[in-house]
Amino acid sequence: MQSRWKIEKGRAIYYGLRNKEHLFQNEIKISERQKAILLSLPKELGKREKAVLGKRLLGVAAVEEKDFRPVPKSLSDARFCSSCAANDFMIPGLEFDAEGRCPVCQCRKETEGLRSLVPVMNDFPHAMNSRFDVAVFYTGGKDSTYLLYYLSKVKGLRVLALTWEIPFMSKSAFLSIEGAKRSFPKVEFLSRRVNDEDLRKIYRKLYELAENTCACPSLAYVLFYPELVNLRVPYFVAGNEPAQILGLYFNHMAPKMAYRFASNKPLNFLINLGRVLTLHPPFKPGQFQSLMTMKQLAYGDNPFKNLAGYRNDLVSNVVTALQEVPSLLAPLKRAIRSSSWSGHIPAFVQVDFDAISEGHYDWHEVMGFLEKEAGYVLPKSAEKGLHTSCQIERCKEYSQFIRFYEMRSRMIPFSALEMAIASSGRNLSREDAVREIEGELGFSLQEVKECALMKGYIEK
Repeated sequence: MQSRWKIEKGRAIYYGLRNKEHLFQNEIKISERQKAILLSLPKELGKREKAVLGKRLLGVAAVEEKDFRPVPKSLSDARFCSSCAANDFMIPGLEFDAEGRCPVCQCRKETEGLRSLVPVMNDFPHAMNSRFDVAVFYTGGKDSTYLLYYLSKVKGLRVLALTWEIPFMSKSAFLSIEGAKRSFPKVEFLSRRVNDEDLRKIYRKLYELAENTCACPSLAYVLFYPELVNLRVPYFVAGNEPAQILGLYFNHMAPKMAYRFASNKPLNFLINLGRVLTLHPPFKPGQFQSLMTMKQLAYGDNPFKNLAGYRNDLVSNVVTALQEVPSLLAPLKRAIRSSSWSGHIPAFVQVDFDAISEGHYDWHEVMGFLEKEAGYVLPKSAEKGLHTSCQIERCKEYSQFIRFYEMRSRMIPFSALEMAIASSGRNLSREDAVREIEGELGFSLQEVKECALMKGYIEK
C-alpha cells in the first residue's frame, strides 16, 4: 500500500494533503475482497486482483514499488514545496504537482476569497447603549495586539480587552499586556482566571483526548460571553490573521460555503424568517455566528455538521472537556437564552488584517511596528512569529504532529498549515518560515521539553 493509506471500518483512509484535483478525496469505500487484497500487500498482483481493486484504488492506495513514497523521519530528509515552506515531514502525506508545488500553492487563486467564517467589518459605529463599541479577546500576542492598536488608535473606538489568564502565558505576552495598558489608556482591560482545581479537571480531560491542553480561544468565550451580554457590547471582534482562518479549509473543517455564509442573503433571510415566526428578534450580521459558536460550546456540535463530514476536533475536545466542570457552563447557558430572546447578542465579526495593512499583513514588519507603537515585547527568539503568547505552544504542535504522523488523528497540525499558508501568501517569507520551522516549532519525533510544563501542571 502507498504510505499514509490505512484501512479503517470498510474504508481506505488517506492521512495527508492531496493535490488540488483530489484535495479532499481522502476516503474510499472498499469491499471485503478489496480489503483482503490491500491487506495482502506487498506482493505481485494478478490481472483479476487488479480488476477487483479498480481505478479508484490501483495506482492510488495500491502502487508499484517504484511509486512508493517513504515518509521522511526528519526535516533534513523532507521534500519542500517549490513556492512555500510546506514540506512532507511537518505534513506527512503532502503531495506535489509536476511543478513541485504543494496543494496550498496550487489552490491560491481558488482560495483568495476565503477571508472569514464570520462577517468582515473594518469600520464600526459608536454604540448608543453601551460603554463599549467593541470587545477583543486579547492574549498579548502579535495578532491581538495589532487588532487592539487598530481599533483603539486608528479607529478611535471604545474597546474592552478581554484576557483569559492561562497558567502557561509567556513572559513576552505578559509584558506585552502591561505595555498595552500603558500605550492604550482609553482601553478597558478585563481579565478572568479559572481556579486551578476546575482548570486541571478540564485540562486532564483534554490531555486524555488530544495529548495537549490547548483550549484557546474556546474557554475564553465561555468565560466572557455572559459579560459581553450584560454590558450590551455590540461587537466581539476576532483577532485571527489570514493563515489561521484559511487553515480550517485545508484541514477539511470548513467548506467554501461556510466562508460565504455571512453574505448569503437568501439563507440569512430564511434564518431570520424563522426567528420572527418564533417571536425572536431577527439577527443582525454576526449575531447568528456568535450565538451558534456559544451554543456549540454549551451544548455540543450540530449533528448535521458531523454528518456532512466537517468536524473541528479542537472545539469538540474542548466541549467534551468542559463537561468536567458543569458549573462553568451554567452562566453561559443563561446568557445564550437571555440574549437570544432580547436580541442583545454581541455580533461575532472579523477584521481583515490584509486589508487594514495595505493589502499585506507581514508578520515581522508588524511585530517591529508594535514594539514601537503598542508596548509590544518581542518573543525571546527573533525567529518566532507564530503564536507567541503561550509557553506550551511547541507542545501543542508536537502532540498534533505526532498524532497525525502516526496516523492516530486525521487533523493536520494547525501550525504546519499556517506556516505553509503564510509563506505561500507572502505574510512571511519562505526563508523566514523555514528558519522558524527548523528552530522554533514542535515538529519532532522526540517529545519537546515544553511538554513537561504542561504535564507538571495537570499532574499536581
